[in-house]
Amino acid sequence: MELNLKNPIIFFDLETTGINIAKDRIVELSYLKIDLKGNETSKTYKINPTIPIPPESTAIHKITDEDVKDAPKFSEIAKTLAKDFEGCDLAGYNSNKFDIPLLAEEFLRADVDLDMRKRKFIDVQVIFMKMEQRSLSAAYKFFCDKDLSNAHSAEADTKATYEVLKAQLDRYENLKNDISALAEFSSHNKNVDLAGRIVYNKHKLEVFNFGKYKDVPVEEVLAKDPGYYSWMMQGDFPLYTKKILTEIKLRAFQK
Repeated sequence: MELNLKNPIIFFDLETTGINIAKDRIVELSYLKIDLKGNETSKTYKINPTIPIPPESTAIHKITDEDVKDAPKFSEIAKTLAKDFEGCDLAGYNSNKFDIPLLAEEFLRADVDLDMRKRKFIDVQVIFMKMEQRSLSAAYKFFCDKDLSNAHSAEADTKATYEVLKAQLDRYENLKNDISALAEFSSHNKNVDLAGRIVYNKHKLEVFNFGKYKDVPVEEVLAKDPGYYSWMMQGDFPLYTKKILTEIKLRAFQK
């Protein structure tokens, strides 16, 4: 089943130096863009992360420091990527928890403001786990009856993810072919920031989703414990989380 699109959609995958959203960097990015007519374009970038790639990461994606030493830094391609991504919804595999937050961090480090709040996010892994609960290779075999060769290559994973989503729409009659509905189904929480440190509660209030103030409204915490803002801004939190926290603080001052 082909996707019913209201906006172009980009399927993308990252290979990185590790899994810490705040500290790790992208070493490879591949995306597949589908426009409203169903036309597909794809690009793959090797990226110099400017930090060493740990051996345990290389063991997974096979990318070494030598492979990316002459590749562009993310900051050198950020504006081009932002232009390509502009106006597009985003999809990936485990993308809501990892790829999208890490991509947002890289854009912020490059001083490129790509507003993620205007987009719908579809996480094919979440759909798969809610329906069947398995990995991307298993999903590709289960839905498409194909073996995923060259797994952990960003390009191969990206194309497989796109094919899996289309096959999921064919298989599940109750899965609506609508980007907003798929984004809603892909989400575990109503995140305010991308890393899920701040979420909306059932009353649509922004609350912390961790620590001693878990489930407490952010504005309430900032009012009674101003030092908590400073602690978070100085701590090992994603830049995007800090950006959202600052916006909430400034909004409270303006009331």
